[in-house]
Amino acid sequence: MTHATRLAGKVAIVTGAGHGLGAETARVLAAQGAKVGVADIDLAGAQSVAAEIEAAGGQALPVQVDLMSEDQIKAMVQAVAARFGRIDVLHNNAAALDMAQRQSDRDVCNVAIEAWDRALDVNTRGAMLCCKHVVPVMLEQRSGSIVFSTSGFGLLGDVTLTAYAASKAALMALARSVAAQYGKQGIRSNAIMIGFVVNDHAQKSVPEEIKQILLAQHLTPELGRPRQIADVVAFLASDESSFITGATIPVDGGFTSHSPAMVPLKEYFVRQGSNKL
Repeated sequence: MTHATRLAGKVAIVTGAGHGLGAETARVLAAQGAKVGVADIDLAGAQSVAAEIEAAGGQALPVQVDLMSEDQIKAMVQAVAARFGRIDVLHNNAAALDMAQRQSDRDVCNVAIEAWDRALDVNTRGAMLCCKHVVPVMLEQRSGSIVFSTSGFGLLGDVTLTAYAASKAALMALARSVAAQYGKQGIRSNAIMIGFVVNDHAQKSVPEEIKQILLAQHLTPELGRPRQIADVVAFLASDESSFITGATIPVDGGFTSHSPAMVPLKEYFVRQGSNKL
């Protein structure tokens, strides 16, 4: 089996696939043989990514979906199943994290309730509803893989993005629930906990100083790239990961793996000329 045929015969839905990590994941899944439902609230973005996939010889269906609408989610699932005949992979990637959302989602005393509701509605409720309507299709096939995009914010306390953090923590629990409830019927469910990934969105909205602070806490020479995330989703979508379910897998360059004191201690030891305690 080559990477070009690893997902041959499989059908995937990627939410938030019109831009960024979702777009790269849709392209990688298609390049490995999957037919892809490219779902996004931005139809033009979804159409652009789908056109890229088709131009490269793949098959894709752009679908407009607002994850705050159960009717639209149901229609998305029906459209992909009608076009391609089955659904093998659901990647719950979409999240509300545009600039306006970031600026309204701060510490607990300064979270706009609209930002809280939107984070939970899109990130958590939306992912649950996608599962609610995709899982019955997978049950008919007695097979399927669901992948949730989560974040270190969902595991570790931080000084801002309170609603985002709560929504991502909930997704880790949701991934385990789906795995427990439908595993015996052939459905796997996992979460990937993503570190800081440099993409168009991050380049535009995150100050360089913050990127350097985050890089210092990663155990890799560089921050993440979209392809590194997409490759892990492709692995979890494939039969190569058939014994992995109910897991939250860090794809974060080691960001969540070490002591919070590691960076200042490393600097201290450099000054002392020794790491002897």
